[in-house]
Amino acid sequence: MEERELHLVIVGHVDHGKSTLIGRLFYDTGCLSPSKIEEIKESSAAEGNEDGKIEFAHVMDCLKEERDQGITIDIAHTFFNTDRRRYVIIDAPGHREFLKNMISGTSQAEAALMLVDAERGVEEQTLRHCHVLGLLGIRQVAVLLNKMDLTGYSEETFKTVKAKIVEVLSGLGITPSFVIPLSAMEGDNVATRSENMKWYDGPTVLEALDSFESAKVLERGMRFPVQDVYDIDGQSVAVGRVEAGILRVGEEVFILPDNTKAHIKEIKKYLEEDIKEAPAGDAIGITLDGQPLTRGQIVVDRVDSKITDTVKANIFWMVDKDYTRGVPLTFKCATQDVKCTIDKIFQRFDPASIEVVERDASVIKPSEVAEVEIKLDKKVVVDSFDKIQETGRFVLEHDGFTVAGGIIL
Repeated sequence: MEERELHLVIVGHVDHGKSTLIGRLFYDTGCLSPSKIEEIKESSAAEGNEDGKIEFAHVMDCLKEERDQGITIDIAHTFFNTDRRRYVIIDAPGHREFLKNMISGTSQAEAALMLVDAERGVEEQTLRHCHVLGLLGIRQVAVLLNKMDLTGYSEETFKTVKAKIVEVLSGLGITPSFVIPLSAMEGDNVATRSENMKWYDGPTVLEALDSFESAKVLERGMRFPVQDVYDIDGQSVAVGRVEAGILRVGEEVFILPDNTKAHIKEIKKYLEEDIKEAPAGDAIGITLDGQPLTRGQIVVDRVDSKITDTVKANIFWMVDKDYTRGVPLTFKCATQDVKCTIDKIFQRFDPASIEVVERDASVIKPSEVAEVEIKLDKKVVVDSFDKIQETGRFVLEHDGFTVAGGIIL
């Protein structure tokens, strides 16, 4: 099994069967204990499934109960394994009013499963999810046309809905890796090939997932945003997470945005000693032979980031209140926290209609995507999103509340 897990977001309209699919994935990969399966069967029977048939949507309900009690599973993520690797599911709510949660939920995703009800087809929320995936630069996407059992496993229905969703995604620069007909409830094409759709010769959902590639974060330039600084036994120890590349003891590094040089003296990690290097994903402390670090600085191994007080970006406006150009905001990228305003709104468009609403605009309206220029009160360290996602994404806040998420172009 691969050492590194793959972060996966599953998006879809609230009624298109997302909870059922997640439950089925857990069940089919053997990631539920016998006692948990019995618990779910009892819950299903209580709702009228007398024949012992599992209502897979109850899987998430049972796991939620565990999360509420602080047992076993992280509040934001759930997990399952295949023979190839471990998957981390970032569950993104499907309701329109929770779309802002989806923005933050997909922020670490390397791949996406987009669920579409084959009987109902592409709906408004589906279009919005397509735009969010495009906005966040997620390019490994498998489209799952669910509830094929309700269409009589119709190949014609599959082809019609497939053509529509492929057209929408192509307009956003996304070519879906696979479009898979399935029934999450019945198990068709989830882990095993369906006998009901012999006209389909593509992969199952699990085969499609195992074909996706984990992000090669170790091969990028090193990025270590400073989260905080502590005085430990007279030593200044900067703590944070290595977001890309590998941080090594003894190497020369650059402290941005000031662009000063230093050397890594020591890497500290709880209950570990004599650490020589820390790869992307490691939460660590470091000491340097130079000036003490401060929160918001970025430690890099080479100066190929952009140091700027002007950022061009795509943003998704999340709140139910218009934004007027020039209103003060706060820009948050990695551990950087800087006051700013949106100086230019090059264009804004409604992700449901996929049409430009206005160019050279003065306002951004709720749920709109906008291409903007952000003016910051001081310089920040950023990368284009397609180069390093961790320093290429950001959020905007107003009065302490998140109002937009975006990626740097």
